[in-house]
Amino acid sequence: MKTDSTMTAKLLLELQQTWHQTIPVSQFMQVTPVHFDGDQFSCTAPLAPNINLHQTMFAGSIYTLMTLTGWGMLWLQQRVHGVEGNIVLADAHIRYTAPITQAPQVSVTWPESTSLDALKTGGKVKVTLEVQLHCAGKLCATFTGLYVSY
Repeated sequence: MKTDSTMTAKLLLELQQTWHQTIPVSQFMQVTPVHFDGDQFSCTAPLAPNINLHQTMFAGSIYTLMTLTGWGMLWLQQRVHGVEGNIVLADAHIRYTAPITQAPQVSVTWPESTSLDALKTGGKVKVTLEVQLHCAGKLCATFTGLYVSY
């Protein structure tokens, strides 16, 4: 489902406020939703508050940013489709392939065949999302998360 630019701006602001109010580390990390078009969602965070002793992005910050990007995609989908649910990360795997030396671009694509209809009748939805982190045009990390909403 595609969204218009006014709706998108409001949703991204609401998502960022939700993160900052309910997941305090997101505010410290300066996690920022950047783009949502109904099918794809992306986020970023500056390197400075997320840096490690090697002057690259801290692995914990990478994991958190990628977790929040997947969580945010499911949250956005629920808002667009007018359903509610409590979202949790049930299982995850991350692979770090290169150091992050600049602000990362993290993105996720919504799987086409995923339906949120079960939430309308009190059921739960499970969705596996693959989140990718790019830095300076290079794939630096891949995160696969199983998210559940109930």
